[in-house]
Amino acid sequence: MKTTFGSHTTKVKQLADMIEQDILMGRYEANASLPSINQLSATYQVSRDTVFKAFADLRERKLIDSTPGKGYYVTNRQEKIFLLLDEYSPFKNTLYNSFIRKLGRKYKVDLWFHQYNEHIFNTILHEAIGRYNYYVVMNFDNEKFSPLLNKINPSRLLLLDFGKFDKKNYSFICQNFDTAFYQALVQLHDSLARYRKIVFLYPHDSKHPYSSIDSLQEYCRNYHMHCEVVQDESECLVEKGVAYIVIRQTDVVDIIKQSRQQGLKPGKDFGLIAYNDTPAYQVIDEGITALSIDWKQMGSLAARFITEGSPIQVFLPTEVHLRKSV
Repeated sequence: MKTTFGSHTTKVKQLADMIEQDILMGRYEANASLPSINQLSATYQVSRDTVFKAFADLRERKLIDSTPGKGYYVTNRQEKIFLLLDEYSPFKNTLYNSFIRKLGRKYKVDLWFHQYNEHIFNTILHEAIGRYNYYVVMNFDNEKFSPLLNKINPSRLLLLDFGKFDKKNYSFICQNFDTAFYQALVQLHDSLARYRKIVFLYPHDSKHPYSSIDSLQEYCRNYHMHCEVVQDESECLVEKGVAYIVIRQTDVVDIIKQSRQQGLKPGKDFGLIAYNDTPAYQVIDEGITALSIDWKQMGSLAARFITEGSPIQVFLPTEVHLRKSV
């Protein structure tokens, strides 16, 4: 078999990657002997020294080991999981911890973040394809689907969070930023009706789906409420009689600071609704009302997709955690 090696990295690493992929895909079972150095040297047309160094690399990865008389063999390996999230946040930490606990020690999870950057997303994903047993991916955009994802076996890929695109036969656990947001506002209507205006703080660089603005405007039309979208955080000034819907936790903190400086109290002088619940919202100023999916449930369901190998396609409901801030 003629193997073509690229120039982007050493032959040793490329050979080690090839053997690792064979192990991950089940060509070599746990405790099974690997072909000898001489056999692999002939198969891949590389020197014995290259094979030896590739074996050393694989031992460092804890994929193989060797004993006198048996040669090199596959260890009782862990299943390797590729987890790509958008960015760190307290609620993503909740997802991650739930995911890890449900998986147990049989699985090794490599965690990456793409920061909503399409280039970083594709670069990380390109390097990962073929090296993991399962791929759990939080997309970089709510409506745009990376063609690279088509290179992954659908039974091995799970999409999280964003999902307003053609998901074909892929498994997914997503949230709905449109109708579910609208329904949450309807659920809060008795509280919101106390205020003369709703301000949606939607920073111009926010990655939160813009369609949520359409849902807010639809709610306000149907329920005869006045609303305003503010994209510059510095222009969002706390006023009496106004209810604020805020996406970022840092902006929630800024509004609380402003209100304290002015002697205004959330739930009495103005309303405050945060997006994505965190433990801090339960205790700040007697509680901040939050709209959120159950991130712990998302992590648990993602782990079940891997441990049970069953397809899943679900949109998690947006829950209203009603507290005294509205």
